[in-house]
Amino acid sequence: MRDLITVAEFTIKDMIKRKSFIISMIIILVLIVIGFNIPNIMSKIKGDSDWSNKILLVDNENIFEGNLEALNSEESSYNFIIQNEDISEEQIKNKINNGEVDACLLFTKNENKIVVSYYVESVVSFGEIPEEVLNAFSSIYKNIQISKLGLTTEQLESLNAQFNVDVIETDENAASGNQFIIMMLSIVLFYAIYFCAYQVSSSITTEKTSKIMETLITSTSPRTIVLGKTIGIGIVGLLQIVAIILVAVISANTFLPEGMLDGVLDMTNITPVLAIITIIYFIFGYFFYALMYALTGSTVSKPEDINSANSPIAIMAVAGFYLAYFSMMNPSSNINVVASILPISSPFSMPFRVMMGTATTGEIITSILVLIVSIALVAKISIKIYSSAILNYGTKLSLKDMMKIYKNKN
Repeated sequence: MRDLITVAEFTIKDMIKRKSFIISMIIILVLIVIGFNIPNIMSKIKGDSDWSNKILLVDNENIFEGNLEALNSEESSYNFIIQNEDISEEQIKNKINNGEVDACLLFTKNENKIVVSYYVESVVSFGEIPEEVLNAFSSIYKNIQISKLGLTTEQLESLNAQFNVDVIETDENAASGNQFIIMMLSIVLFYAIYFCAYQVSSSITTEKTSKIMETLITSTSPRTIVLGKTIGIGIVGLLQIVAIILVAVISANTFLPEGMLDGVLDMTNITPVLAIITIIYFIFGYFFYALMYALTGSTVSKPEDINSANSPIAIMAVAGFYLAYFSMMNPSSNINVVASILPISSPFSMPFRVMMGTATTGEIITSILVLIVSIALVAKISIKIYSSAILNYGTKLSLKDMMKIYKNKN
């Protein structure tokens, strides 16, 4: 036990002292702070210069009866310049070509139709008339006509009926919750597990290159080295995730306007039980992939060979993630159950089946047991091959070589 703690401490100190680790963490945290400050940065830029699109509205026939000014009182990315006097087509073109306005809308009435002449330097650069602008004109004109009918308040309210939609799902296993945040958390969990586990093979190969492994292997057992390095790198990775989450939460509460994310992030399904289950699956998922990466790391003697050796594990991890990801597109399908049981995908799938309310207690227990058995099996194979392959300084071991080593160990 003491040797295990010693190896874990050595690994933690080695990881946090690396310049690449320090620089990457600083960059990630700075980008998070900057990202949550984007609304403030944009507001300051807009405060110094008017970036809104200027649209000239010409209503010389008084079709809207002076009500177009109301458009500028609404929150919009457009600055409307209203002109009720006559203006020639040549004057409109000059205003656009000189940059005084970006576009012009000229309103004329032809019998019961309102004709809108749209002047713009280039439709490719500025685009068609925005749908929201046309809807605003339509709403203003409709209100003008309704007001002339002399309707009561009750009659006016009856014209604008509101529809409240109640969604009733017939599937007993139907998902609930914000699917956006479910998928985002799944992506975060995948990258956390994948990159933390990847560091195990990188660390082992680096120590083989620097001959540190020869000292370690003579002072403790291969099993202690594998488990100690896996635990040490896992602790560092977990601390990284905690730091990133804390900085993100603090930045969101400090820099973003209150309630800005309420429409995007529905946090009502984030419960202590879900947090515990997510941590459990992060730990088990990390150990599953880290032990396999420990095996591939011990089979190469040069850092440049790491990527090729890790390719099968990387493909397996990506396949597991996409199996979980696409099953979320149809949360009540049978493939979702399969994804939450298979060890390659369950760390990315099951926590969010729990969040969506589609996972049963039996499925959770089965998934965890399958993951534990898979970890034990991978650990047994990895440690046996690792103990013989770790001192290999020749060419990269092939799958056939590893099978021979495992048979000889048995």
